[in-house]
Parts: sequence; C-alpha cells; structure tokens
Amino acid sequence: MTNWTTCAAVERNPRKISGAWAFVGTRVPVYALFENLEAGATVQQFLEWYPEVKEWQVAAVLKHESEYLKTPA
Repeated sequence: MTNWTTCAAVERNPRKISGAWAFVGTRVPVYALFENLEAGATVQQFLEWYPEVKEWQVAAVLKHESEYLKTPA
C-alpha cells in the first residue's frame, strides 16, 4: 500500500469524503484519478472534469506512485 503521507499534493481528513486521500484543497479523491485513467481517460480529460485539481498535483501523485512501485518489497 502506498504511503501518501509523504506526497504534498494530497491530504486526508476524516471529515471529508470518509477520510479518503484527496487532492489538497479539494474533495476529489486520489482514487478518482486512477479509476479514470484505468477507464481510458487521459490526464488532460481528468483535469477538465475536475478543474479544482491542478496539473502539478496530478503529476506529483503519479510520480509518487511510480517511485513507490520502484521500492523493493
């Protein structure tokens, strides 16, 4: 499981969206990005659909996940 506590682009608040990790300053959960990408959406489409999410946040989340996947078990 990814440790999101070290990613500055996301936050967790138990009073927002049931405590799911969300993009900072939004109510958009991080999992929404991955669900949309899995369904075939592009990053640009995601940003159009969720204009409150900034491009740097998406880039930071993708980089963070990529780095996590490179970490040995």
